[in-house]
Amino acid sequence: MRSWYPAPVWLLLLWLGAVPPAVADPVVAGSGSSAQVAGADRELADRLTAFGQANPKAIAGEPLVSQVALPLIYRATGGHLLWQDPARRAALLETVRGVAEDGLRPEDYHLDALARLAAGGAARETPAAQADFDLLATDAYVMVLYHLYFGKVDPVAIEPNWNLPQRTARQRDALGLVEQALSAGTIRESAAALRPKHWLYAHGRAALARYRALEAQGGWQPLPAGKKLEPGATDPRVPALRRRLGVSGDYQGPASDSPQFDALLAAGLRVFQQRHLLTPDGVVGAATLRELNVPVRARVDQLRINLERGRWVLHDIGDEDLVVVDIAGYGVRYLRHQHSIWRARAIVGQQFRQTPVFRAQIESVVFNPTWTVPPGILAKDVLPQMQRGENVLARKKLEVYDRNGGHVDPATVAWARYTATSFPYVLRQAAGDGNALGRVKINFPNPYLVYLHDTPTRSLFDKDDRTFSSGCIRVERPLELVELLLGDPVKWNASAIRAAVDAPETRTVTLNRKVPVLLMYWTADEDPDGRIVFKRDLYHRDAPLLRALDGRVSFGVRLGT
Repeated sequence: MRSWYPAPVWLLLLWLGAVPPAVADPVVAGSGSSAQVAGADRELADRLTAFGQANPKAIAGEPLVSQVALPLIYRATGGHLLWQDPARRAALLETVRGVAEDGLRPEDYHLDALARLAAGGAARETPAAQADFDLLATDAYVMVLYHLYFGKVDPVAIEPNWNLPQRTARQRDALGLVEQALSAGTIRESAAALRPKHWLYAHGRAALARYRALEAQGGWQPLPAGKKLEPGATDPRVPALRRRLGVSGDYQGPASDSPQFDALLAAGLRVFQQRHLLTPDGVVGAATLRELNVPVRARVDQLRINLERGRWVLHDIGDEDLVVVDIAGYGVRYLRHQHSIWRARAIVGQQFRQTPVFRAQIESVVFNPTWTVPPGILAKDVLPQMQRGENVLARKKLEVYDRNGGHVDPATVAWARYTATSFPYVLRQAAGDGNALGRVKINFPNPYLVYLHDTPTRSLFDKDDRTFSSGCIRVERPLELVELLLGDPVKWNASAIRAAVDAPETRTVTLNRKVPVLLMYWTADEDPDGRIVFKRDLYHRDAPLLRALDGRVSFGVRLGT
């Protein structure tokens, strides 16, 4: 279980067995007398006592979101005001404004109300005003820390089939972090420490800054529709294409109003196409035109969406080996020390048989696997086709077996009698070149019956849209991945793996050490050259996440004892 602390601080607190001493805000110039501060403390205590009696509580029209956490924090800090020091207030306002760099909205953290109250001196006028400001400021600070660490949106509420373990923070550690930051004056630093430390998150923040700068400069204009634009053509839309690609940095040539589609412009267009997972043919067809005309505001939101996804999972990616299935990017990567050492194209689930998002452990590989028809394909494909009189068994070379493994003549099966749940047989395809799983299968137990595998239909890897499977992931060059997973250059080098594939029998090999696999849905990340890549939202998951990201703030407290 991860702590909210950087490791050394967390270990120190664990060893001491206690949180740091309570922090009382010093009486500073302009904050009032000791008697006024004591009065404000009493006002603060009265407000905290009222929590839970009538919800929601609001200050200056702003609902207090972390009403469960606030009493815990003030109890741990001695029940004193926390934000009377002008330096603390300035640091808090700067921190709240800074969440925009993470794709969050500063207005969600009471920015306008806090700035108005601080500028108007309301935080220092009366004990009641001081208590109000303090509660509002602490609420904002807690929410910033919480959202940078956990994300603003609960993935369970937005992602179908989400099964990644919910991260939690121990109550003692969470309260100790707040106390330590206030005591040491490290308001900004504590927020920065809770961002994911993964390079992908840092690069996503940098890309967001670049695209927001482009937006501030006016972005780009849509390219008019028309016939295909190909290299060598002369067309009045070419200057607009040159300007469009120049704004996004794909075209590196000189500005020109020439209508000639020259080689330099074609090279820039190919870079753009590579960054949008399109065939880099240098031709403006329908798919390329569609991506060219996505407005910069939509790209900003796409980066914000994927930063939120990063907050869900990137905290848990360390230096260990990890296989990542990039669903929206149709790819598989092998990560070591957080960097790709191998990658390949992949085929993922169709729109109505989506590849799920989850994490598991790769345990074994199977050479020359047989293929047993899974329940979903039996229900949706094979059984209905047999009931319509289509001879799918012969076409797919499927054999029928009873539950004891005995061979059954298909002609003796009363196909019309059964549903998928009552079907008493097993349909299996023998190993071989025509097997649906190809020559190797990579197993990681999961409730979705999903796995990585080879495929006999390799031509599909050349398609831009590779949603052809029933949920499993077909991998280009799977034997290279198997060699990395087995991790034994003597016993399981490329030659040994090829010999196992060429042998006639089915063989299962258990990995010496399990390798985690993460199936994740990213619609923006980086290519090997460090260029930002935007992907098609093939399962239409971005829009609901954006609505939630821009919607009402929630605080599902994940604090343990």
